[in-house]
Amino acid sequence: MAALMQRVAVIAAPRNRFAALVVAPESARRFRLVDQLRGMGARDVAEATTGAEARIRNRFEGSTDLCIIDGTGLDVQVLPLINMLRSLGWNRFALFTPRGDAYAVRTALAAGIRGYTVVNPDLGQAPRMATRPRRGSPDELSDREIEVIELVADGRSNKDIGASLGLSALTVKSHLARIARKLGTGDRAELVARAMRANLIA
Repeated sequence: MAALMQRVAVIAAPRNRFAALVVAPESARRFRLVDQLRGMGARDVAEATTGAEARIRNRFEGSTDLCIIDGTGLDVQVLPLINMLRSLGWNRFALFTPRGDAYAVRTALAAGIRGYTVVNPDLGQAPRMATRPRRGSPDELSDREIEVIELVADGRSNKDIGASLGLSALTVKSHLARIARKLGTGDRAELVARAMRANLIA
């Protein structure tokens, strides 16, 4: 959760005092998210436990800055919920989900998810995964490569990644080519899924 909240801080950065909606069925997790958002400067945080309640909250709150969805145990499918909220004016989303496969990552990125973290629905936290390779291993991602793949996970283009890291789009492309060789795939969504499964990114 902490890693995604760091990304949320970047997503919400355009406004110092932003409004947010948290959609989460489990009260303890929802309260933690609300507290963290307030600590990051949110002026208003609306809460919903179901997709239907999220629609009602939007009708009365009317704020459209940032929506965080905890997809573990939610009463509706997440992507239709996102599409519904997008039609109501929301355009920044972060998602917690138990799904870390390439199809789920690809679909989420295509839907406009800006932050994506795989969690264990039973424990309410990121699952234990394989540790990083030993320092000096030829297959280990460098710190810069990890920064690049984290931004890919946020749905950023090569140009946007370059602007964030002070690199050219061509240099970003070279980093991605090396990452692809190390992780065994050139597909962006599969890269993100494999990096998550290897505990290289959260």
